[in-house]
Amino acid sequence: MMGTRPKTAPRRQIFVRCLRLLRAFGCDLLAVVRPDTTGVEQSCTLSVSLEIAASHEDLPGARTALSAGRNWSHWNARTKLSALLGLRSGRATQYRELSIRWAALGWRRLALRTGCRMQFGHAGECKSAPLGSTKRRRSLVVSCCATLAVLTLSAGAAENSSPLTWRKLPPLPDSLGVAAPFAGVSGKTLLVAGGANFPNGFPWQGGTKVWHDTVFALAAPDAAWKAAGKLPRLLAYGVSVTYGQGVVCAGGSDAQRHYSDVFVMRLVGEELQFENLPPLPRPLANGAGALLGNTLYVAGGSETPEATNALQDFWALDLAAAQPQWRELAPWPGPARILAVAAVQDGAFFLASGVELFSDADGKPARRYLRDVYRYKPGVGWKRVADLPHPTAAAPSPAPALGQSAFVILGGDDGSKVGFQPIAEHPGFPKTILAYHTITDTWKPLGEVPAARVTTPTVKWNDDWVVPSGEMRPGVRSPEVWAFKATARKAAFGWINYSAVFAYLLGMVWIGFICSKKNKSTNDFFRGGQRIPWWAAGLSIFATMLSSITFMAIPAASYLRGWNLFLANSYILITPLVVFVFLPFYRNLNVTSAYEYLERRFNLATRLAGSVLFMLYQCGRIAIVLYLPALALATVSDFNMQTCILIMGVLCIVYTVVGGIEAVIWTDVVQAFLLMGGAIFSLVFILVNVEGGIGGAVRIATDDEHFFETVNWSWDLTVASGWVIVIGSLFHNLFPYTASQDVVQRYVTTKEQAGAARGIWLNALVSVPAQAVFFALGTALYVFYKQHPVRLETTLQNDAIFPFFLMSELPVGVAGLVVAGIFAAAQSTLSSSLNSIATAYITDFHRRLWPAQGDRSYLRAARLATLGVGVAGIGIALIMAGTDIRSIYTTFLEVLGLLGGTLSGLFLLGIFSRRASGRGALIGAVLSAAIVFAVRYTHPLNVYAYAPIGLMSCVLAGWLISQLFVPARKDLTGLTIHTLKRSA
Repeated sequence: MMGTRPKTAPRRQIFVRCLRLLRAFGCDLLAVVRPDTTGVEQSCTLSVSLEIAASHEDLPGARTALSAGRNWSHWNARTKLSALLGLRSGRATQYRELSIRWAALGWRRLALRTGCRMQFGHAGECKSAPLGSTKRRRSLVVSCCATLAVLTLSAGAAENSSPLTWRKLPPLPDSLGVAAPFAGVSGKTLLVAGGANFPNGFPWQGGTKVWHDTVFALAAPDAAWKAAGKLPRLLAYGVSVTYGQGVVCAGGSDAQRHYSDVFVMRLVGEELQFENLPPLPRPLANGAGALLGNTLYVAGGSETPEATNALQDFWALDLAAAQPQWRELAPWPGPARILAVAAVQDGAFFLASGVELFSDADGKPARRYLRDVYRYKPGVGWKRVADLPHPTAAAPSPAPALGQSAFVILGGDDGSKVGFQPIAEHPGFPKTILAYHTITDTWKPLGEVPAARVTTPTVKWNDDWVVPSGEMRPGVRSPEVWAFKATARKAAFGWINYSAVFAYLLGMVWIGFICSKKNKSTNDFFRGGQRIPWWAAGLSIFATMLSSITFMAIPAASYLRGWNLFLANSYILITPLVVFVFLPFYRNLNVTSAYEYLERRFNLATRLAGSVLFMLYQCGRIAIVLYLPALALATVSDFNMQTCILIMGVLCIVYTVVGGIEAVIWTDVVQAFLLMGGAIFSLVFILVNVEGGIGGAVRIATDDEHFFETVNWSWDLTVASGWVIVIGSLFHNLFPYTASQDVVQRYVTTKEQAGAARGIWLNALVSVPAQAVFFALGTALYVFYKQHPVRLETTLQNDAIFPFFLMSELPVGVAGLVVAGIFAAAQSTLSSSLNSIATAYITDFHRRLWPAQGDRSYLRAARLATLGVGVAGIGIALIMAGTDIRSIYTTFLEVLGLLGGTLSGLFLLGIFSRRASGRGALIGAVLSAAIVFAVRYTHPLNVYAYAPIGLMSCVLAGWLISQLFVPARKDLTGLTIHTLKRSA
């Protein structure tokens, strides 16, 4: 009947159809972003509410649920839910594929929490149950459990997928292949020599093992193998490493005996040459060895073919010594072994797995497979680290090193098939790749090798690791030669994250244009018209010092070594000196450039030398603070490094050129809040997601000595001892607050001296807790990845650990904001450097060269100088993008120590000594720089030791030389600490 409302059953069908339409429509809207956790929970609740309301014919409730679905966050999560379930596909196998894809995108939490909507029918078909039935409710519960299981498996599959890309090289000319050859690289040619096989039949057919001496050479991956010559004898089962232009071969055996011979094999043109080295202390075969620096380490093995006990000897040979000799070192604190796997990573030698020999009841050699692993650090000794999940005896050795903190063991014999019969049907050795992370001391599976191989070396050839030939199962070799390359997996950043970053960048440019309206003179451009509030000046100093180096390298340093470097926080100790001594000089003299003081106190040459030294340092700093975040972000995401450098640099140049120091300070204020907000959010996010929360994280970090437990309180200047850090940091931190234009310039931007003093105190009070946040962030990252080793990228560079975490773990949008924080950290330093260099150039050089120009001309020159320096810095950063710098933070500190100490010494000499002359100060600075660089290149010290040496040598040399050259009488009123009170 027209106008009559439909009956209850049709209404119910309508809502069921609506629900199905929502699901189907969601299949066409595969999500590109990851919603926040709250949105996921609300979406899951919404989905259940729809069905419950429909099943109970609760029309108002259903309408409310559907209405809520129009909300963007709910609808967004709802479409992802449908995409995950793949209701159109109707097959459980496709569900699994979708869930694997889901987990691979990093949406593990979403996949788990929305799994309550997934249900399986019989035979893998997805079927609907009548809404509201008991069977339906039971199936919902069962489907939750099933989904959790599937998603757990799929997440593991996604995370354990190997980043190793394998390919075949031309096979060896020996059709059977060989086991235990020597291998390495001579020049650019891959050499594989010797080995053993069964050419007369397999062992179970009565065949006997035959040793070989042929040396095969492969000039290029697409070339053909050639016979290059022969070894001095039939030989296999020794240790081989590439060193210089040759292959060092140590030990080995033939059918009758083991040997102690050590020689270098080189291919010179078409001729194979050999050079003898000191022999091993005793005959050795089946040992493990690797090259750490210039030193070859050899461990374990056996002395004779019939030995019923392995060796526990550990030897070292310095190949760079004029007369190399083997040194016997303390053995590892575990069983003697043969067929162990050696590795070198993070400045240490590792010995893993192997086989312990003992006599059986008949007196014959028997084997016990081992899982223990040991680390040897020169000068420190042995330490047992995490055991392997299973034995990996005779795996290709040395184990390839990946990134800066990992190595991988490629298969190996786990002993599970010992005695397998019939031996002719042996399934082969395990293929599992195990990755060890030296920082978190954890193992994780990393996929599988394409073909199992044991008793064969590995060789680094160009960018590939090569596994030549080897044994595929007992008695059976293979001529195949496999090569792999490690490729870092990068996360897609997504348009929402990009939008957050670009919104931040545009906001900074907008601030620059707002401030440009007030830039009418050089006083506005260089000193902000002295209208900056004290708190803004203080936060600007804080943001300037808290660069991208701090934002990423300090968490990385804490993640690697603990809180030792936190001892460098001496800001509170030097702040009184800055406030009560240095600040009055700059304010009373009314200087624009800090180096104006050097001219008034000494002479023009000293001023120009100090200004040039500062500008050179800042130019290098500009390149580093652009390069570091670009490198880190490009390593872990789809950011292009060059594009990242250009975006950060160009937009920063824009707002600095148009807005001057005022734009620099106000953008610094925004950047300070953004970068600290990102750091604090990340820290809280990690602690919420670690097992045991804050207490558990502290307990793990304490047990693993990841706070101050490893601080060495010796006076050894070559290491980062506690005293070196504490005392050295006083001199390091003195430089920016007393002699660096980018910080000193803030002192003259406030209206009064008292305001500038409050700003300096604010910076000191904020800096220490801020540093604590970054150190805590690194410790939290350590705990998180120790608990979740499968989520840590194996090929990761250490400096990129924080960007990697935010790309792979943080929710969408938030990751973009934290990346914006990294940009902010870089730009706060970059803008300060640009403006301070322009200030120093115009004030110290340009005005002197062109004294008759007007103020507008100087303002135009300042903007051109800012532009020119910015472009040069971007260019240097782009050049650096093609280099490999292991630790940017260490490099930065070293530069600061080498240049900053001398410059600080000039100011201290002038302020505290009335008898220091301009000539003496200048000569003292030159001698100081020479002393610092001489120490650096003859007796390298810890980076914190250079600043004290530079400062004290500058002051001492400058004062002594000043006594030789009696200065002309000069009015020092207001120029020294002794005459400051007489200043007007």
